[in-house]
Amino acid sequence: MGIIIGIDVGISTTKIVGLRDGIIISPIRIKATDPVTSLYGAFGKYLYDNKIALRDVEHVMLTGVGAGYVNEAIYGLPTSKAEEFIADGLGARYEAKQEKMIVVSMGTGTTLVKCEGDDISHIGGIGMGGGTLSGLSRLLLNTDDIKLVANMAERGDLSQVDLQIGDISTTPLPNLPMDATASLFGNVKSTATPDDLALGLICMVLQTIGSAAILSSLGNGIREFVLIGNLSMLPQCNIVYPAMERLYGVHFIIPKYSQFCTAIGAALCYKK
Repeated sequence: MGIIIGIDVGISTTKIVGLRDGIIISPIRIKATDPVTSLYGAFGKYLYDNKIALRDVEHVMLTGVGAGYVNEAIYGLPTSKAEEFIADGLGARYEAKQEKMIVVSMGTGTTLVKCEGDDISHIGGIGMGGGTLSGLSRLLLNTDDIKLVANMAERGDLSQVDLQIGDISTTPLPNLPMDATASLFGNVKSTATPDDLALGLICMVLQTIGSAAILSSLGNGIREFVLIGNLSMLPQCNIVYPAMERLYGVHFIIPKYSQFCTAIGAALCYKK
């Protein structure tokens, strides 16, 4: 069997992965000014870096919002399109080894996909994600470089930005520790530094996404949430989500190839 190429085409970012005999081959991510340039740039670089000849590729599977701009075979290879939410579910299931979960796809906005075995369905989403973080960072920090914002946030103090339970109560409230968030950006002090604001912005986005995911599970008994997409790579995920796990008795999972899960799922759609 040849290599199946899965490509998640965004508006300016493309993620590409190869799958051969169930083994993932060196995922990469490429940025460009438009989806078509990004797609062909990523594909060419991927083949070159991994010394893959066109004849070694059995099929190309496209998904993502940018896939709508591509209506022809890629380099003459057999090319098909995968439904994005199905790709989210298949990729997350493959990487996280979970059969019952809610996939939280943290992109420009956030989509929620419920997976119960082979039953994969889109259950909703919120307009909070990387686009929110980028836009507010541009306004408040004069940069939309998310890597820079994340580095700044590592020096930040959240008590300078958020209102916590300890700020409004002398004793813990039922099931709420003193450091639980009472109001995001509800206690911005005049002494707050750009680093504090950076941490506040990231935590606002991540907490809101986490809360939406937990609320989406009410009534279905699912307590496992698999985080995929670019935001899942933020180091602050390792602080925000363990705290939410302790508070709500749930489990957030970030797979090894979390930012490439949709591309992996696209390749798996061919086999399916």
